[in-house]
Amino acid sequence: MGRFSVLTMTDAAASRVNAIVAGKGGDALGIRVGVKKGGCAGMEYTIDLATNSKPGEDQVERDGARVFVAPEAVLFLLGTEMDYEETVLRSGFTFRNPNQTSACGCGESVELQKADLDALAAAQA
Repeated sequence: MGRFSVLTMTDAAASRVNAIVAGKGGDALGIRVGVKKGGCAGMEYTIDLATNSKPGEDQVERDGARVFVAPEAVLFLLGTEMDYEETVLRSGFTFRNPNQTSACGCGESVELQKADLDALAAAQA
């Protein structure tokens, strides 16, 4: 059994990552996803352009699209599906995260708990 992915990307997310990287050109490798304290529910997802790979980062790839996951975010993002949505009101990446305990009304900020590694290991067995 291989290592399980920290997060997975939908087709829409992968194609959007590829479009962003193509649009930036040059040294862009993909995007970096992290979490930071903030917002009304306690945590916010962060998305930045990744121009290099940092030590200890996880890397997820789909259809050539690369997402780097900051080491401090891994436990909060385990099992998350990253999607890209365009609606009348907003367009952007969305995260379906099993570690999310609640979210604020605007969906920009979430309450996250660290993943239960023992439960994950049991589920993988």
